[in-house]
Amino acid sequence: MDALQSFILGIIEGVTEFLPISSTGHLIVASELMGLPQTEGHMAFEVIIQLAAILAVVANYREKFSPQYFELWVKVVLAFIPIGAVGFLLSAQVKALFSVEIVAAMFIVGGIVFLLVERYLKHHTPSVQQVEDLSYRQALWIGVAQIFALLPGMSRAGATIVGALLVGLSRKASAEFSFLLALPVMVATSGLDLVKHYDQFQGEQALTLIIGFITAFVSAYLVMRLFIAFLNRFTFNAFGIYRILFGLLLFYLLYAGVISPQAHA
Repeated sequence: MDALQSFILGIIEGVTEFLPISSTGHLIVASELMGLPQTEGHMAFEVIIQLAAILAVVANYREKFSPQYFELWVKVVLAFIPIGAVGFLLSAQVKALFSVEIVAAMFIVGGIVFLLVERYLKHHTPSVQQVEDLSYRQALWIGVAQIFALLPGMSRAGATIVGALLVGLSRKASAEFSFLLALPVMVATSGLDLVKHYDQFQGEQALTLIIGFITAFVSAYLVMRLFIAFLNRFTFNAFGIYRILFGLLLFYLLYAGVISPQAHA
């Protein structure tokens, strides 16, 4: 991987990680088009750019890391438990699900779900406008919804946002809780990968890791802010349509032979 490829993948990770469009599918396409094999070094790179995205959450919501928000973090931990338990118990089965066909299908399914949820919201007023005001029960149901993120291409952000919308959170509160809930999920997954690939963080690989980290952090930080501003004026319909179109594009690239059926990000 060279510096330009690192820069491109870092931006893709930062832009797509917190939007309900799944970073997995985008990284698959980008990696395949750039001819990047799934080596130990590439997996180490993925760990680094995910850690950058985690730090972007901390930077954007640093005021939430104070004792007065203790109850909110208890709710975040509560929402993490379902996916943590299922992911731990069924990790092998989840990995076996991966294929580009499933990723593409889940993109389309997720897009349809967003369009249906937006139709539902036309007739229902959110009961929670501020993320701090959600109940423990709502947090738990959002955590249950997050389990669907284990399906490749469904999107962790997409699953949690849909769950939050359906239990009564506003669009803004849904997105913000999704951001915060990313912390325990990504720390758990990235931490495990960091242990597996720690030996890759040295030598010539160091420069590409640094470039990827910086671009992922900056792009994630900016996208999170722009996303909240977008939701103050618009709905999730655009993301639903985008998901459907991207899923169809994945199917086209797959059957045209541009990407392989078992391609990984």
